[in-house]
Amino acid sequence: MKIRQTNLAVAALAGLSMLAACSKDGATETAPATEAAPAADEVVLDTGRTAKEQVEFRQGQFKKMGKAFKTISDELKSSNPDVTVIQAAAASVPEITADMDTWFPAGSGPDSGVKTDALPVIWENPDDFAEKIANLGAAADGLAAAAEGVDIAAIGTAFGTTGGTCKSCHDTYRADD
Repeated sequence: MKIRQTNLAVAALAGLSMLAACSKDGATETAPATEAAPAADEVVLDTGRTAKEQVEFRQGQFKKMGKAFKTISDELKSSNPDVTVIQAAAASVPEITADMDTWFPAGSGPDSGVKTDALPVIWENPDDFAEKIANLGAAADGLAAAAEGVDIAAIGTAFGTTGGTCKSCHDTYRADD
């Protein structure tokens, strides 16, 4: 055996001897296994979805709302806005956002490991966040009510108010905005 291999063998045996001496019956003890944190697609939240599914659902709802807003915006910019198109889009906004208070359960933020623009402050300041959601709900109802009429200026004002509630929330609670 070469000297280097002998030294390694002696060191290994010495280490094993020390481990055996540390245990009372001569058996080696190992540290308890630590479990890795479950993946975002394994933990089921209170909504019945995994964190990944919840974030995807939330993003899908925001995309639906964005599509409705774009439709309204495009029509309001048109030289001849189609009120029936505006009415349909405006009516969808309160429907989409009706349960928004359930879109952000604990465990669906950035700490879940899922990519999201939702900032941790949502869960740190839930009362203010809930107030912002309530404000959006009221504005969305106002938009839908204004769209029932044919007064484009009134619809435009309600649309601006609704967009303002979105912005007030994004300013504090959303990244990359």
